[in-house]
Amino acid sequence: MKESAIKWQADERLMLGERGGKKIEGFDLGNSPLSVTKNVVNGKRLFMSTTNGTKSLEKVQNATHLFAMGLPNRKAVAEKIISLKRENVLILGSGWEGSYSLEDSLAAGALASYFKQNCDFEINIINDELQAALALWDFWKNDILKCLKTATHGKRLTSLGDYEDDLKCCSELDCLDIVPAQVERGVIRAS
Repeated sequence: MKESAIKWQADERLMLGERGGKKIEGFDLGNSPLSVTKNVVNGKRLFMSTTNGTKSLEKVQNATHLFAMGLPNRKAVAEKIISLKRENVLILGSGWEGSYSLEDSLAAGALASYFKQNCDFEINIINDELQAALALWDFWKNDILKCLKTATHGKRLTSLGDYEDDLKCCSELDCLDIVPAQVERGVIRAS
């Protein structure tokens, strides 16, 4: 990623990244959603590297359609996926260093729940992981922030500093109309 980024002029790019929740040395921004404002990123190419998300996106970058979703843009991404009328949809949570993460399962359950409530066609949940994610969503949907704070990752961030506002931002549901979609292999653009 860094090799690709340095090919761009410094005033035309931003490098965002974290390892273990901490900003990567030499990068412009870390992983805080609050630092990625229109004023900061407008007109720039963003290069992002994270502990878990980047690896997950690389694993599925050959998909016909690839979207990035969090709770704030769940509805926008779900509606885009519904409009494509695809027979199969893979919901992939990044996890934490190759293992389960509560917040990614919560988001997967939130997306699946949206599909079940808003599709005019039958939704078949074909694995236990997504069944569990739906149950998790049903349990926590009325207190998302508490779930994020309960999660190991939320506790890890809290131990690194004051991430309360970041967690609040990430717990907001359906408040963004942004659909980050892969437009070419390895390049995701918001629309």
